Amino acid sequence: MPEGISRRGGSWRARYRNPETGRQHERSFPRQADAVRWRRQQLDALDRGRWVDPQAGKVSFFRYFEAWQRDQVWTDGTRKAMTLAARSTTFADIDLRRVRPSHVEAWVKSMTMPTAARPRALAPGTIKTRFVNVRSVFRAAVRDGMIATDPTAQVRLPRLRKREAAMTIPAPQVLRRILEACDLRFRAFVALCAFAGLRLGEAAALQVGDIDFLRRQVHVRRQVQRLEGGELDIRLPKYNSERTVHVPDALIEMLAQHVELGLFDGWLFASVEGIPPHQNTVGYRWRTTLSRAGVEGVRLHDLRHFFASGLIASGCDVVAVQRALGHAKSTTTLTTYAHLWPSAEDRVRDASARLVAEVLGSGEGTVRADDT
Repeated sequence: MPEGISRRGGSWRARYRNPETGRQHERSFPRQADAVRWRRQQLDALDRGRWVDPQAGKVSFFRYFEAWQRDQVWTDGTRKAMTLAARSTTFADIDLRRVRPSHVEAWVKSMTMPTAARPRALAPGTIKTRFVNVRSVFRAAVRDGMIATDPTAQVRLPRLRKREAAMTIPAPQVLRRILEACDLRFRAFVALCAFAGLRLGEAAALQVGDIDFLRRQVHVRRQVQRLEGGELDIRLPKYNSERTVHVPDALIEMLAQHVELGLFDGWLFASVEGIPPHQNTVGYRWRTTLSRAGVEGVRLHDLRHFFASGLIASGCDVVAVQRALGHAKSTTTLTTYAHLWPSAEDRVRDASARLVAEVLGSGEGTVRADDT
């Protein structure tokens, strides 16, 4: 009889011991072959480091998420987005160990279809964000030994639009109309987004001390976030986003003119109550400005794309653009703006054009075939 296999009554009992814990595990089967196969699979999983306690995973997906998220160092915005994604799953009440790829696929498909509570299907980008958030929960469960494999692996998502098709970069003349339509206290805010690439929260959190008028620098040191209930939170910018942006004289002059209008408690764009603006207040002023300018379809964040495209067109490399935008990794910069950099074919063509210009512009006028 094979080792670890015994007969009890009319069934076959397979048993093995976990060498790390010393605990013995066993299971009964009607056939000897099944008992042998199960024991071999468990021992193989132990050898490969993929063994999971049979008692683990007997907690629903959402209950595990609730326990896990309490130990995560997240911002309020991240916690809200993660909770929204976890609640939206169609397998929230299913035990972790019983969630299969088919459950995940059914959830993804449900997001592509309108419902009574949601008249329109979610955009592919939104679906991807929720999927990535939920995937991080399953990966944590694998690390914790709750499940052996991640059921989100190899699940296909709806096709995303190409970056170049989805990205809106306003033309210079459009941006000029917007700036001309801005009221005096909003013009410098828009200019910082367009000519320094600041995010909304970063521009809102600027203080006059963050502007080095002599060295023509803007120091990004904090951001403003609006919490649930309307409270404001002043915090550090996104990871690795603290930076110094070198800005042109024209922007420095606009900021100086803005300072002359008067400051409240040192904040560059605070209201008379001394409170920095946030997403809602800036959003309202932006929509009002667009209406006044007769412009549609431009988001405030598109001004950041305008800034990045200008840097790339001027020949700045990936690292320079990454630092100016405050991206944590150069891969983020490339993923977002790779289509704006000249291709290898473009560089070859430009290099050839310079060679032609050097030869034809050397005073000879034309290149003769008999010149050797």
